[in-house]
Amino acid sequence: MGQGHGWEGAVLKLLRAKDFVFTVTGAEDVTEHYRRVHLTDGGMLAATGVHPTMWVRLWFDNAGKPHQRAYTLVAPDPGAGTFSLEFALHEGVASDWARTAKPGDTIEATIHGTGFTQPEPAPSHVFAIADTASLPALNSLLDTLDAAPATVWFEGERDGLPFRAEESRHDVRTLPRRDSGAHLVAQVKENLPGLLADTPDPYVWIACDTATTRALTSYVRKELGLPKQRVNALGYWRP
Repeated sequence: MGQGHGWEGAVLKLLRAKDFVFTVTGAEDVTEHYRRVHLTDGGMLAATGVHPTMWVRLWFDNAGKPHQRAYTLVAPDPGAGTFSLEFALHEGVASDWARTAKPGDTIEATIHGTGFTQPEPAPSHVFAIADTASLPALNSLLDTLDAAPATVWFEGERDGLPFRAEESRHDVRTLPRRDSGAHLVAQVKENLPGLLADTPDPYVWIACDTATTRALTSYVRKELGLPKQRVNALGYWRP
């Protein structure tokens, strides 16, 4: 693999990325627009181990051209060699694949660039900005940093989604997607400074579309002055 993945695959190979083939064992619709696909890992978890918010790049065929998208592992089981992936369904080749995925289907995957460093000191409060595409990663984050309360800005409808937030410790603020993410950015800028003032060891986690993630990361780092080790950001999709 890799040679059939165009220049992106060639670059990943140079960076010693590892390739695997996953096999679908089943799928279920969580909501009308959110689908969970169950897979075997092709030996990946035994080779790589597991860490929080772990993700892989899946390769899809887009009119004869390779197209890769990153997805967070859900409930990975190294012993069984299984995990699930969750897809926020919209237009595109990845969603089209997920809609029709059935037992026995296979898909090529590459793992490179994923990682998670436990913040030190441990967060006194977690501030997370996410959307439906990054919900699996958000759930993994909340499970991992479960000792700290969290404030979550969530862009999109959350009804019926497998949200792991707990009302007793997590303040979830749901917002509709407006103006290509500008509404979310404005709300975070309005709320976050005051919240940070009361937090000795904050940890900010941003996982939205690429433009929104870039805007919020710049704001948190440059305008609010948080050091880079207290901020984790990853663009999950492009509008």
